[in-house]
Amino acid sequence: MTADTVPHQEERPGSSGVQLASFQEPQDLPGFVALPPADAGGEASQESPVSYPPYPADIEGESPSGATEQVVIPVPPPPRGWVKRLLNHVGCADDEAPPPLVIEAPLFSSSGEIPTPDRWWTSFGDPALNRQIAYSLSENLTLASALQRLRAAAALARREESDLLPDLNGVSSAEGTFRSFGPDDGLFSLGLETSYQVDLWGQIESRVEAEWLRASATREDYHAIALTLSAEIAGTWFSLIEAHAQLELLAEQLETNLLGLKLQETRFKGGDERVGSADVLRQRQLVESTREQMVIARARVDVLEHRLAVLEGRPPQNARYDVGSALPPLPPLPSTGLPSELIHRRPDVRRDYLALVAADRDLSAAITDRYPRLDLGGSLTTLATRSTNLFQDWIFVIAGQIFAPIFDGGQREAEIERTEAVLQELIADYGQTVLVAFGEVEDALALEYYQRQQVESLQKQYDLARQASKELRDRYFGFGEEIGETEYLDVLTATTTEQQLQRDILSARLDLILTRISLYLALAGGFDPNPQFLLGDCPPQTVIDERPFEATNITPVDPDSGLDHRLPRHLRRGGSDDRSDQPDPTDRATDRSDAEVGGTR
Repeated sequence: MTADTVPHQEERPGSSGVQLASFQEPQDLPGFVALPPADAGGEASQESPVSYPPYPADIEGESPSGATEQVVIPVPPPPRGWVKRLLNHVGCADDEAPPPLVIEAPLFSSSGEIPTPDRWWTSFGDPALNRQIAYSLSENLTLASALQRLRAAAALARREESDLLPDLNGVSSAEGTFRSFGPDDGLFSLGLETSYQVDLWGQIESRVEAEWLRASATREDYHAIALTLSAEIAGTWFSLIEAHAQLELLAEQLETNLLGLKLQETRFKGGDERVGSADVLRQRQLVESTREQMVIARARVDVLEHRLAVLEGRPPQNARYDVGSALPPLPPLPSTGLPSELIHRRPDVRRDYLALVAADRDLSAAITDRYPRLDLGGSLTTLATRSTNLFQDWIFVIAGQIFAPIFDGGQREAEIERTEAVLQELIADYGQTVLVAFGEVEDALALEYYQRQQVESLQKQYDLARQASKELRDRYFGFGEEIGETEYLDVLTATTTEQQLQRDILSARLDLILTRISLYLALAGGFDPNPQFLLGDCPPQTVIDERPFEATNITPVDPDSGLDHRLPRHLRRGGSDDRSDQPDPTDRATDRSDAEVGGTR
């Protein structure tokens, strides 16, 4: 037997998802993927006639235009059965790992200097928000459902792992014969039976690895859901603050408009020729319009409070939150880091990578299913015609069976083609997830840049509108030098514009904060939303493994912080890079009490 007869992914063209055509530079789209940097450090830059987004060159922290980074994603080798290990031992087979995935990714267009924490919402410095998110992470039903999916996936992997061990069963039987013309007799047996399938080609090991990889992918999905939940809570929290700020602003504007209405009615009743009935009606319409805006703001407050309660896993009927009316200042721009750091940090990217490798293991198992199988069995039994004579005579049987498929109508070949197609599908999905991750970062950077400009422009418009409104009121009411030269319609238009710009500034500031939340969500890594629950109630297989990783010439992708010690050694990661194991100033009981006392009323 030679090395070429050993079944693994490299036997079939395209059966391993290690060389991705989708990451190669398209021939018909020059410049779609930037060229590698000139130096090994990846800091070289290239001149580009057009840069996007068109940020000014003097923006602090901006990456050089055209610079790229070579992202190397290792692909672990397929598992080896006994035959492959024997051939490797005698030097008859190669032991080379498949080539890694290589992605040429341009650097991000802008970056700050402050690293993004996994619990990114702490960057806003709002203790009440921190308590609300901590409470929701322990009580949200969607997250609880995702946790049960994780436990089910781990149990499924352990069930598949049981095939690596022999089955041992106790057997017992008793039968009796009763004759009308002779003595009765019987047969009693008691013993043990065992069976074991020898994993000659690594088929069982492939299936086991595939299930543990899927369990790890499920955990990454659990982390991704927790991240999305935290973003929804933070966005709802700040939207609720903005809604309360709008209510306060509208109350002030209503008071101002009522004062103007009272003044207009007084002048009209006093016979002022410059005040007509239409002017009074227009002022009353402005008052009613302000009241309408207050109704809309109150409805928005109620809806946001209901949404926040549902995110916390509580009934929304009596939800009330005292969030204040002051939006926080925008934290400094976080560091976007390198594209390779983003790929290794984001849980959705890691999830799709683990699903890809799991499909590669499925393909390996499908290929090995075409080869002979060796089953071993044995039994130890005692037989007797009377139950009192048991354990006197023993029978020991050992047997072996070789099962070799000859003709199956193309069933196994079709299964190979199916798993190969699934693998290629997941390769494309993984590539799309990487591109979407890059796109989300760039979108958030661009939106924040232009949103800042919008806030500045609105502020300038408001300053001008306030000055114009003041001058027009002074002229109309006779406080200026040019008395009586201003129509009331001009005053009303200026007042309406000023008040609308005040409300628009609040909305724009909220949009700026929501855009920053999108950037944090695009950059943040996974965190364990409830480490005490996972480590205390989940099976031991979910405990973080801190054993060192064997050094290789490529950087391993972190498959999972809790299930990786169940994987083969070439898939384990080196230590925990999950910062969620740091001490949390809040615990579950404190979160509940603080949320009820400080976060609600």
